[in-house]
Amino acid sequence: MSSLYRVYPSDGALVIENAGVLKQAPAEFGFDALFTATDPVAATRDAFAAGVVVEALGPASKLIENQEVWAAGVTYYRSRTARMEESKDAGGGDFYDRVYDAPRPELFFKATPQRVVAPGDAVKIRADSKWNVPEPELTLAISATGKVFGFTVGNDMSSRDIEGENPLYLPQAKTYARSAAIGPCIVVSDTLPGPETEIRLELVRGGETVFADATKLDQLKRPLPSLAEWLFRDNSFPCGAFLMTGTGIVPPDEFTLEVGDEVRITIEPAGTLVNAITQ
Repeated sequence: MSSLYRVYPSDGALVIENAGVLKQAPAEFGFDALFTATDPVAATRDAFAAGVVVEALGPASKLIENQEVWAAGVTYYRSRTARMEESKDAGGGDFYDRVYDAPRPELFFKATPQRVVAPGDAVKIRADSKWNVPEPELTLAISATGKVFGFTVGNDMSSRDIEGENPLYLPQAKTYARSAAIGPCIVVSDTLPGPETEIRLELVRGGETVFADATKLDQLKRPLPSLAEWLFRDNSFPCGAFLMTGTGIVPPDEFTLEVGDEVRITIEPAGTLVNAITQ
């Protein structure tokens, strides 16, 4: 059996995939149990061994129980450049240049579980914003003890005009109802994705692709374990946490999301996270 497991929330239970075999995990194996396990990879392996074979996944649900969602900013050079450009009129441009090179990363709170939507559900653009974009991000799954045991796909919705007006508005630009999506599964493995891992974004409007781009993790400035270590400094997460690791894909300045658009983010082997846009 492969040591890589995919954990899906499916029809009210967790379904684990390994080497092409799907098994519904025992009822006691939920996301809180996974994130609080001493060894989450071993706990997943045991849950898979004790599971019941199923033929297919049921309807998707949220990929979260009581975990917090945090995010890292300005971890890619492309993001640094975009943040500097959008905030130059507010006098905050050099903040982003300085944090890109600083030992301490930018980390910010992104979402409580109720602000996170399921794969296939709709994320939201703010009614008081005129410049909104998705931010496709590799998202780490971190246990209550600070161990990175897996990853998923994340969409860190962002109101660029609000953050650009004043960097102190970052919480309003980032944290609001339906401001985040993660999924479609958590890849549980002892091995983190390598620098060759590709992140792809496609934005669809009226059935037509209006923007598409890709980047690789070799463009990420900071090591993944380092971001997790900084997050857990003088902090605790009794049920574990998700950490979005920043974006290296920024749509052109003239682009903004519209109601009805579809956001597709792909990071293999986690798959593709698909969400529509609502307001």
